[in-house]
Amino acid sequence: MAIWNLGSINIDVVFSVPHIPSPGETLGSTGRKIFLGGKGTNMSVAVARAGSRVSHIGAVGADGQWTVDRLMENGVDTRFIAETEEGTGQALIAVDAQGENTIILYPGANHAIPLTNLQNALSEAETGDRFVFQNETTLQAEAAKLAKEMGLAVTYAAAPFDADAVKAVLPFCEMLFLNEVEARQLTEATGQSPADLPVDDVVITLGSKGCDWVTSRGTTHFDAMKVDPVDTTGAGDTFTGYVLAGLDQGMPMGQAIEQATRAAALMVTRHGTSDVIPDLSEVRAFRM
Repeated sequence: MAIWNLGSINIDVVFSVPHIPSPGETLGSTGRKIFLGGKGTNMSVAVARAGSRVSHIGAVGADGQWTVDRLMENGVDTRFIAETEEGTGQALIAVDAQGENTIILYPGANHAIPLTNLQNALSEAETGDRFVFQNETTLQAEAAKLAKEMGLAVTYAAAPFDADAVKAVLPFCEMLFLNEVEARQLTEATGQSPADLPVDDVVITLGSKGCDWVTSRGTTHFDAMKVDPVDTTGAGDTFTGYVLAGLDQGMPMGQAIEQATRAAALMVTRHGTSDVIPDLSEVRAFRM
């Protein structure tokens, strides 16, 4: 089977700061690095490093060919990444001494993905494949509807959160990933608790507290591994990618979540984004 990811591709510019800046504050940085990033990119790399086949559907500008090359080097199928006149998406990230971050996004080419790229990609998909997307690209509703009609298992990672965007794609989704704040915002917007949503599986990530897997049958909690984080950027995307890869490989949901929890814990002990996502051998060897 395969995983098809309509996902963002960003150039991440990461600044190390003593604390997250307040409004109006000018703050000196102690370091600056450039990484391959984007929620979609991170998920594709995580899926590939977890041992599953993944095709990325997206777009970059002329300045972003190196990002496509890097994805290919990581084992991601890049045939359906278009080059557009828009510049490649960028993220300006500040990471403090405790590993917390704040992010400013410029969508760029992520908002100029040609519909034909999506159609050409999914023409190769097979019933039972998995389709994942996030709220950093265009074509979300069109993609979700098409993937559902083709018999793909549709997963939505609802970040950056927008209630209208989530409500537009919920009828087509089998699985939904939210963090704790997003889950509360969606409940406020819809009047429905996660268990009442028309989705088979809702996974709510809780940071250092682990995650909840919510179905109509109830809620199962999974504890996080205790580590000393240095950078939380990309941890949620790593978790999502590993869950999808585990399911793609036939794991029960609980086993997929447990493996993804180890991957996310290892990820937060590293500085960077997609370039430092752990591979499956590292995750299996990681114990605390």
